[in-house]
Amino acid sequence: MLRKIEKPDISGIDNKKIMELFQNEKVRELAQKSLSPYVHWEKIKHWPVPNGIKNLELWAFIRLLRSKVFDRRNSPVKDEKGRYFTWIPWLPKLEKFLHEIDMRLGGNLFMSSNQVSDELQHRLLSRGVMEEAIASSQLEGAHTSRKAAKQILLEGKKPKNKDEQMIVNNYQAMRFVETELKDKKLNEEFLFLLHEILTKDTLERSEIARYRKDKDDIIVGDDGLRNEIYHIPPKEMFVKREIKRFMAYANNESPDANFVHPVIKAIIIHFWIGYLHPFVDGNGRMARALFYWYLLREKYWAFGYLPLSKVIKNSPAQYRDAYIYTEQDENDLTYFIEYNINKITQAMREFEVYAERKWKENTRMAKMARNKYKLNDRQIQLLRYFYKNKDATTSVISHMKVYETSRVTSMKDLKGLEKQGFVTSKKTGRLVYYYATDRVANLFN
Repeated sequence: MLRKIEKPDISGIDNKKIMELFQNEKVRELAQKSLSPYVHWEKIKHWPVPNGIKNLELWAFIRLLRSKVFDRRNSPVKDEKGRYFTWIPWLPKLEKFLHEIDMRLGGNLFMSSNQVSDELQHRLLSRGVMEEAIASSQLEGAHTSRKAAKQILLEGKKPKNKDEQMIVNNYQAMRFVETELKDKKLNEEFLFLLHEILTKDTLERSEIARYRKDKDDIIVGDDGLRNEIYHIPPKEMFVKREIKRFMAYANNESPDANFVHPVIKAIIIHFWIGYLHPFVDGNGRMARALFYWYLLREKYWAFGYLPLSKVIKNSPAQYRDAYIYTEQDENDLTYFIEYNINKITQAMREFEVYAERKWKENTRMAKMARNKYKLNDRQIQLLRYFYKNKDATTSVISHMKVYETSRVTSMKDLKGLEKQGFVTSKKTGRLVYYYATDRVANLFN
């Protein structure tokens, strides 16, 4: 059953009554409150309101402001009836948010950039891409723990099931976007190649790198006990027509009537793919990968550090509702844009706290490791990893992958640590694994 949001009938609200509400300071304050977060009637109906005023009247007042008073703009996204999805560019704190994005994610993300080494920045970037790959797959239903997923990616193990394969695919897709696609224009070949990477060994070959067809009978919904449908994707002919407009917009070949900030545009790109749902599977991962691609192409390189999907994964119902409210409440894209703004802000704050903590942890231990034991940055980072993960292991292959070094350099790093007693090795099958010794804890303590 399709989940439908409640749409109260406000046609009976007298226009004179709505005009009177403009004079009520408390009502104006409530209307302002409804913008951040950008809330729907389903919440506003429970708000306490001033005496003599009904919640339905407050909603009618808010709807009037949103549709007539604010500078509502068309996005390029259309529904099957030809109606544009629209959004409000004026939101509380939006200018401040975009300014901060430009200053930090388009420039210097690090609070102590003069003190954060290139090696630490590289490690934080690797962490961001890996966390994004894992969380984005988990959002799409991959049931693998974060710890197990990281081990698979770090050690290059062959996936044992579809869930693990999804995570490996997503990681490879993110790295491919970062290394090969970030400076390229979007076209059908690009789109199909990315879909092939995202869905390798998780779909039938006949379902990969092609647009879905009506006979595929694809719906978006809850597979659990409630069995709700959240979105019925548009027909294949509409998708084939609109995907061309989508690619032109993503390539900046069909400019907006008014300037749209690149981060807002990336959010619109994210929504557009989710709405069109052009493939049999992998649409959510595709949408988030293209969000990432567009921002890298626009030189917002620091988004690579932010595992945005990890933050979204902690509020999956809100993410779902942002789509549902947008589609069912008069094509109001502001719901989806405002939700993503909040999550980007949260991801940025969490990253800054994490990076600052890592820098402080690193300083004292790194000084001793370099001066007393003559360890390099890769060896120091590995010992930190062992200290934080008591049962962790590594191998020459894992070390090569994480630090992007040659096999010779990787072996030299690990043998050097073993010689000084920080790690011990054990052969299992054809691989040699390295384990931390008690001396690692002593170095930190």
